Amino acid sequence: MRDLIWLIIVLLVIGWLVGYFAFPDLGSIIHILIVLAVIMILYKLLTGRRL
Repeated sequence: MRDLIWLIIVLLVIGWLVGYFAFPDLGSIIHILIVLAVIMILYKLLTGRRL
């Protein structure tokens, strides 16, 4: 359960990469996934909490 946040981050980044290369016409919609992943990484680093 401790590494659940990292699992979610990895899944979001993989989903973003697949969406970016498979559906380049969607543009900014796909970038929402990477923004969510970055927010989760920053939250994890700033709080230092184990989720």
